[in-house]
Amino acid sequence: MNKAELVESIQKNLGKDATKRAAEDALSAVLTSIAQGVKKDEKVQLIGFGTFEVKKRAARMGRNPKTGESMQIKESKTVGFKASSTLKGSL
Repeated sequence: MNKAELVESIQKNLGKDATKRAAEDALSAVLTSIAQGVKKDEKVQLIGFGTFEVKKRAARMGRNPKTGESMQIKESKTVGFKASSTLKGSL
């Protein structure tokens, strides 16, 4: 499912009076709030859906695929998602 399909699904779930613009605004608000929550608190938990959290990757040695020589990869942060047992059970 891509973003356009998700907006259509949200519009249908909101009812016949909801516009596509309202559905798109709702999706945008949720995604922005999750992003801000992860930046601020490093964890956003949605009961019954799952948890978004910041994960730290340690510095490590890697290999340049073009030249084959070893190189140092800096430590970094990424966002991980862990599905709730409710969501897993519904699959």
